Amino acid sequence: MLHERPDNKTIGVSIIGAGERGVYFVGTRMAEIAKETGFRVVGVFDRLPERASYAAEHLTGIYESAGIGHAVTVFDTLEAAVDNPAVDLVLVTTHTNAHREPVEAAIRAGKRVYLDKPISVTLDDAEAILRAEERGGEPVLMGFTRRYERPWIETVRLAKDGAIGDPQMILLRSVIPYTRYLQLWHRSNAASGGAINDKGSHHFDVLNWVAGARPVSVSAIGGRSSVFKPDPNAPQRCSKCDRECPYRRHETLVDRFEGVGAAANPSWSHAARIEDRNDTCVYLPGSDIDDHAIITVRYENGMSACLFFSIFGPWAEDQETLEIVGSTGRLRMERHSGTIDVVADHGRKHETLSFTNPERSSTHFGADLELVRTLRRFCGGEAPPVGVREGVASLRLVLAAQASLRDGGRPYDPDTQEAL
Repeated sequence: MLHERPDNKTIGVSIIGAGERGVYFVGTRMAEIAKETGFRVVGVFDRLPERASYAAEHLTGIYESAGIGHAVTVFDTLEAAVDNPAVDLVLVTTHTNAHREPVEAAIRAGKRVYLDKPISVTLDDAEAILRAEERGGEPVLMGFTRRYERPWIETVRLAKDGAIGDPQMILLRSVIPYTRYLQLWHRSNAASGGAINDKGSHHFDVLNWVAGARPVSVSAIGGRSSVFKPDPNAPQRCSKCDRECPYRRHETLVDRFEGVGAAANPSWSHAARIEDRNDTCVYLPGSDIDDHAIITVRYENGMSACLFFSIFGPWAEDQETLEIVGSTGRLRMERHSGTIDVVADHGRKHETLSFTNPERSSTHFGADLELVRTLRRFCGGEAPPVGVREGVASLRLVLAAQASLRDGGRPYDPDTQEAL
């Protein structure tokens, strides 16, 4: 149950990057529970003014629906967005390759900073963000959503508390129907680092979280399958296509389930550049990202982990699972149902734990609402559950995996990014 804050204290927020994540997920959740948290989105900045205007109008409407009279504005420049004295917290949700500049600017302005995952595309940018955080003297909170989902939190807690003895092996299976990675700006490695960075960054963070040790070797096989073979005669985008296609944007089962059954606003329909659309044909030539991989990680403490990953999986309720095998049992968590199957004491004990969070119907199974509440505590001085160092560690695994893919599966050292 939500309660209005007794101190009536409000916290001003700037959103840098008016896309789906910043505005229609995190920003919208902020406005929905603003009476509980006190968050007020002061304004939005985006390199596309039309998109920013639609975003501000949308958020103003959400505040109105929540019974709060608050108008969200549009900032004309990044400097205006971070220097505004009414702003306490800056959300950085730009394209991944553009994270560094707004993070550095917000830290210089003395603001609290939320940075969406992945941290960046390059280690140079990631390490620059880390140095900026150190200079600023305040932590940056990162948006690895599994850190805010109860089933993931409980699974890791059970493993670390000895429910299955000493953890030995980890399997994270992610077979997801995310053809959208070929339909949005993510289709370019230069902009996003590809699906292995954008989605895999979550997964590598989980593997590191469970293992609690330094990764020493990464190897990978996979790459680009024949499922989305480039077609020189492909239409530019779904909205201009009359073909029968199971991947039509906004009509797939996963799009409907995740609440994106239509473009958030007309700016995506009006966009001329491929990187500004969200319905590019999956068969259009020019994308250079990988669509599947089997990646193994060896840790300094002897633990072994495997990420089994594909973006052309079917819609299914078991599309993302986490399994941890210990010396006396195993845990298997299914993200969609929120259940954890526990086998302990060498098989003598078996139970299924279920989490019936009433907010699971919200985005990211309720994790975005928990993220907003965590951000409120973060603004009050609480340490973030995950931050820049974890972001850098995740990116190191991404880059080592991508190097191994290009080198026939040869192991790479994630610290040096050199072949072993």
